[in-house]
Amino acid sequence: MEEIKKYIDDHKQRFLDELFELLRFPSVSADPRHKNDVLKTADYVAEKLRSAGADRVEICPTAGYPVVYGEKIIDPTKPTVLVYGHYDVQPADPLELWKTPPFEPTIRDGKIFARGACDDKGQVYMHVKAFELMMKTNSLACNIKFIIEGEEEVGSGNLGAFVKDNKERLKADVVLISDTSMLSLDTPSLETGLRGLSYVEVEVTGPNRDLHSGVYGGAVANPALILAKMIASLHDENNHITIPHFYDNVLALTDQERTALNKAPYSEDEYKKDLDVEELWGENGYTTLERTGTRPTVEVNGIWGGYIGEGAKTVLPSKANAKISMRLVPNQQSDKITKLFDAYFQQIAPKNVKVKVTPHHGGEPVVTPIDSVAYKAAQQAILESFGKEPIPTRGGGSIPIVALFEKELGIKTVLMGFGLDSDNLHSPNEKYDLANFYKGIETIPLFYKYFAQLSSLKNVEEHVSVN
Repeated sequence: MEEIKKYIDDHKQRFLDELFELLRFPSVSADPRHKNDVLKTADYVAEKLRSAGADRVEICPTAGYPVVYGEKIIDPTKPTVLVYGHYDVQPADPLELWKTPPFEPTIRDGKIFARGACDDKGQVYMHVKAFELMMKTNSLACNIKFIIEGEEEVGSGNLGAFVKDNKERLKADVVLISDTSMLSLDTPSLETGLRGLSYVEVEVTGPNRDLHSGVYGGAVANPALILAKMIASLHDENNHITIPHFYDNVLALTDQERTALNKAPYSEDEYKKDLDVEELWGENGYTTLERTGTRPTVEVNGIWGGYIGEGAKTVLPSKANAKISMRLVPNQQSDKITKLFDAYFQQIAPKNVKVKVTPHHGGEPVVTPIDSVAYKAAQQAILESFGKEPIPTRGGGSIPIVALFEKELGIKTVLMGFGLDSDNLHSPNEKYDLANFYKGIETIPLFYKYFAQLSSLKNVEEHVSVN
């Protein structure tokens, strides 16, 4: 541990300078105007993997943005860890809400403010620097492979084909991901599951053109008003989702599981204060921790229609649109939920409008085992680094590739994230604590140490058992 800390202290400023350079790339995969920026980011990531000590680094083309692959095989008989992350970021809009420019990283109060600071450039770069540390101190205990993509924020649409075409290259014993959060540095945690996702866009069309709201108002259905009513009807008075059969396959938690989940430190007053809201909202009968990690949701991510410019324009819009995401829990399937939503939204539409539902992307929910060698290695690593054993939690977000890794490669994932839920992911003023960044670099090498030790011990025990 002392050798790890010394290396970090000796190179702390360089690590930060390199991360800042990475954060300056506006690698917004959702915006075609940033295509060259995304490609330059892939080049930078590949360069840093090479300089860290990877023997084989490739920028692998896909039908979309490339995958950066790197590896270091120290001994084929040793266990192999596949590190996954992404170098693309969310759009920075609305820009006027940023206190400092999103792609000019700034430190305030011990925190890095920039788009991608936590999701996921800061967390990916912890792994690159932890790899460098292990190479320079001759302490790498496992083989390591990196797969860092550029389309996670738009659904990882081309990564599935890459994984299927490269099963032998990606062969490993476990996937290690830091694209999640922990409770805090004082209360470390490990996420044991992620929700799935169904993301759609809806369009409601009324008259064939925008109309004068004085001349036609009250005689012709207003698509914006109709859309608002339709969206509102997706929840009942108990905030229960009204889509028929939506809950059919939901795997409910046992009383024991609910009790364990709610042991995590949580203050409703602090939660409300952080968000500046007077009351919370959600499905009746469940706590906030249950609502955000173990229950499915329907949320509006964007809504528009009519005139939204400066000043006034008395118009009855021809069309209104919304982007809607549904977070899914174990046993729900994204394709099925998308079809259920489409059918129901068409059903509740009045005859005076036309409705179009366009699916965007989705992903399946996952639960990771807590009795595996890899999970125990993560527990031990955090215990040594933080001085406290991590609390198991459920994540509310989605990483679509996790289920695909299990399906195509037959391996489980460990979700060892170092971000915080309050890091403004996908929002203006995204941040990442310097302390979390450096703590991640300190903890990751310990995972490799314990994963190698526990894997070796398991192999010995299995050998003895067989004989």
